[in-house]
Amino acid sequence: MKTIVVAGAGGAAGPPAVRALAEAGHRVIALDVRPTEWEHPGVTGKAVDLLDLDAVRALASELGPVDGLVHLVGGWRGGKTFAETKLEDWAFLHDMLVRTLQHITLALEFADGARVAIVSQTGVRHPTQGNAAYAAAKAASEAWTLALADSFAGTNSAAVILVVKALATEEPKPGWTTVEELASKIAGLWERPASELNGTRLDLTA
Repeated sequence: MKTIVVAGAGGAAGPPAVRALAEAGHRVIALDVRPTEWEHPGVTGKAVDLLDLDAVRALASELGPVDGLVHLVGGWRGGKTFAETKLEDWAFLHDMLVRTLQHITLALEFADGARVAIVSQTGVRHPTQGNAAYAAAKAASEAWTLALADSFAGTNSAAVILVVKALATEEPKPGWTTVEELASKIAGLWERPASELNGTRLDLTA
């Protein structure tokens, strides 16, 4: 049984990921800014503000070495044109997508064989004008994850980027990924060798 932290567990993609990991026999630490009740065996919910570095460090000290982190903290803001981009939106997205990832990855101690996964979006490679702030924040989170992957080089651990066009909670549109499909991919990361995963972008749009 591995200890896996799911950050942003209260969002749309959180419950399926928590459930899939718990059903695979892992101990899941489900983090969200709001207190959340979990009925699945092996799941412990913890309320923490990931923008509060001291609180994140205290949690990490409590947990000790962990076998994985799934970062699902999200959010979207944008507009129709580049000129309409609001820097307030950038500040919000930077906090949600980048700062929370920085805090949790710097605070946690990763055990040998750990897996770290974030969810990114196809628009990072081809950003549209109305998505300037969102794509830039996602690109920053990808760069941070790849730097973490570099620190894992030559070990049994891996950091990976899961790329989606969009996430669907119901019937998906072409190219979209359901939250259940994402959860299945996440749970399978511990079954694959680190050498196949570390520093890769896994496209889930097919």
